[in-house]
Amino acid sequence: MPTVDITREHSLGKEEARQRAQQLADKLVQKLDVKCSWQGDQLTFKRSGADGCITVSDADVRVQVNLGMMLTPMAGMVKSEVQKALEKYLA
Repeated sequence: MPTVDITREHSLGKEEARQRAQQLADKLVQKLDVKCSWQGDQLTFKRSGADGCITVSDADVRVQVNLGMMLTPMAGMVKSEVQKALEKYLA
């Protein structure tokens, strides 16, 4: 069960939403040293203590993050940061 699970609707079209999800992933790579890869319409990411995915559809983007034991106390902050990022990249 994901620690953070947020779905945000958009009206960008799947390709534009996918491009913006890639921009978000690029930021994650830069700031948090995560490893990312696309599998169809799902971008998976992983780093020590956390992993998850960003799933892009025609109507929404869903972000799921699994936090390890050491990062679980930070779930509220992670959720807030994901929400801000979705606002920024999907606006």
